[in-house]
Amino acid sequence: MKNPTNLHDCQYELNRVNDILDCVRSHLKQTSDQQRRFAADAAHELRTPVAGLRAQLEEARLNPGETPLPELLDYALKDVDRLQRIITDLLLLVRLETGMITAEEPLDLAELIRTQVGRRDDEITVNVRLDPGATMINAVPSLIARAVTNLLDNAQRHAAQAVEVQMRRDDGSAELVITDDGPGIAAPDRESVFDAFTRLDTARDRDRGGTGLGLPLARNIAVVHDGTLMVEEGSHTGARFVLRLPLAAPGTRSFPPSDSTVSTSAVVRNLPAD
Repeated sequence: MKNPTNLHDCQYELNRVNDILDCVRSHLKQTSDQQRRFAADAAHELRTPVAGLRAQLEEARLNPGETPLPELLDYALKDVDRLQRIITDLLLLVRLETGMITAEEPLDLAELIRTQVGRRDDEITVNVRLDPGATMINAVPSLIARAVTNLLDNAQRHAAQAVEVQMRRDDGSAELVITDDGPGIAAPDRESVFDAFTRLDTARDRDRGGTGLGLPLARNIAVVHDGTLMVEEGSHTGARFVLRLPLAAPGTRSFPPSDSTVSTSAVVRNLPAD
């Protein structure tokens, strides 16, 4: 700030300070609005399974002789499982946004992708193309596994027939591209899909098994590893998610695989890299 030497300079500095304060107030209001919206959305998501659970229990109490216990327990457990998934995802989101993560270690990203894809049991085929060469990164293995799992879950949930997974090296980064052949994501919505509990006015919704937190978690995991996650324009229909993570220094070796990685299993066809 320059030294005011006359009334004009003082007025100039006051105006500049007022502009800064206006920006700060606007930012605080925006942050407050986002927090209120997030709290309201989270409450709604938690209320839904709780309401279902309560309705089932009340029905059983009012008609104890007419409600089959095994069926009641099955429905109740489904609601409890959904509650548990939402709460677990919310806690992880808070950990990521506050920087509460464990120490990083060398990780072979290509090997992790092979493991995650190979263990999936969805009927949707997953075609894998991995560029040859070193694919070592410094990361928290369980978090990267979670990000990859969330992206694969999202792709298989919306794919019509197949999902394409490609990994390549690009200018000091490992680039993972996951493409599905589903309805795709309109350009105006490609950033909002990373907001918690986003509802899109398209066929890509989260009423098919997701918690509404999978993509926000995946992006936050990328960010804490100094990486990025974007929806990019693809050459075909469907959505194209691109995860970029910085490569480790040459010569870095990975530790043995950890049991803490998140996994599921799928039909896999290993294809040659382009």
